[in-house]
Amino acid sequence: MTATRKLVFVDLETTGANATVDRITEIGIVEVDGTSITRWSTLLNPQISIPPFIQNLTGINNDMVADAPSFASVAEQVFARLDGALFIAHNARFDYGFLRNEFRQAGITFRADVLCTVKLSRTLFPEEAKHNLDALMLRHELTASARHRALADADLVWQFWEKLQQQIAAERLSAAIALLLQRPSLPMFLSTDALDDIPNKPGVYLFFGENDLPLYIGKSIHLRQRILSHFNADHKLYKEMRLSQQIHRLEWHETAGEIGALLLESQLIKQRQPIHNQKLRRQRELCSWQLRPHADGYLQPALVLARDQDFGKEKRLHGLFATRRKAEQALRAIAESHQLCLVMLGLEARANADKPCFAYQLRRCQGGCIGHEPAAEHDARLEAAFAALQVNSWPHPGAIALIEHNPDGRRDVHVVNNWSCLGTVQSEQDVWQLLKLAPKRPAFDLDTYKILQRYVMRDLVEIRHLPDPED
Repeated sequence: MTATRKLVFVDLETTGANATVDRITEIGIVEVDGTSITRWSTLLNPQISIPPFIQNLTGINNDMVADAPSFASVAEQVFARLDGALFIAHNARFDYGFLRNEFRQAGITFRADVLCTVKLSRTLFPEEAKHNLDALMLRHELTASARHRALADADLVWQFWEKLQQQIAAERLSAAIALLLQRPSLPMFLSTDALDDIPNKPGVYLFFGENDLPLYIGKSIHLRQRILSHFNADHKLYKEMRLSQQIHRLEWHETAGEIGALLLESQLIKQRQPIHNQKLRRQRELCSWQLRPHADGYLQPALVLARDQDFGKEKRLHGLFATRRKAEQALRAIAESHQLCLVMLGLEARANADKPCFAYQLRRCQGGCIGHEPAAEHDARLEAAFAALQVNSWPHPGAIALIEHNPDGRRDVHVVNNWSCLGTVQSEQDVWQLLKLAPKRPAFDLDTYKILQRYVMRDLVEIRHLPDPED
């Protein structure tokens, strides 16, 4: 497939790593069309200052690009070189993303089939630990006139391509390239460029159907990879096929990390009620068992509702259940497995206090109901059985900030109190605004509790205590 197709080996130098705010300072392109090879490069004026770190890395400073053309002035020339060719680059998503953004600002729509030589190297040489350009230079004896300059690095990618033609059997190489170039089967109503800008970062994605009906909400620490998996599987799994056929639009929201993605997914599902999400729906009857002293001297579970009690602060809560029926089913299962008395648990009434319960007659109760087992022993076995269901009360004196960092520099601050997420912000000023507007008793949500407990109780994230805004 690539033997007769024009190839372009591309490398860029930029002012930073974020394609939406940083700009290109240099383009290098090696064009291979049959036996014809053309090398072209130009410096570009990014119209913003180049950070000192980038100047030291690339050797390109602000003076060098002061009189260079802007991308807009060479956009049509660059487009003519790339149009219709197989776009090949090392860490290709970086270069392709920057170029698409620059073309978009210049009013040009650019799309290409993209082949990443990092992924190609990993596919062909899985036993190797490193696949950056320096590693490839050493491993494949590539030479460069300079490093971290666009044309020199683009030429290194071209050299690597040439080495592969010599070192790898043609059938194996073609199969690896075909696998990496495989495009997902897009839903019929999505435009061909709907997936082009999706980052492979943490976040939440939403699928919408006809009339913008919410279909499905999901999360991932690799958004692009997860979204593509829906469409790559649509010919294998009926539920994925059915979902894919309904999608008219998709959107996504980046987060700094996994906590933000989990919290946002739970929040959006409860708000939007997408038809394909069965879990994380709002729990309107959320309840728990609370051990309380009975008048006859033993402990008895009492069912309490989250709407009536502050589950963030209540003690001796055991289990969190979506409905009363599920709570009673769980308690009956515990009673049976631990031979607890249904009468003492409040699950069975009896007309005569002198007669044993029905479970005792079946040898499923040790006789606490008729005094054969001391109440203290029944209490001890009940508490032991309930231990695994213990609901942790809020372990901090007040609100806290869970601070999540992204390698790209994004910083999310999740403001949390009583196992409830009050909101996610980026600035200190917004933190205090959230605290001022927070209800005295935030609603307790089962899914939020599960998400936060994992991180708060295990110190898996940076935590900062926040003062009471009224102090």
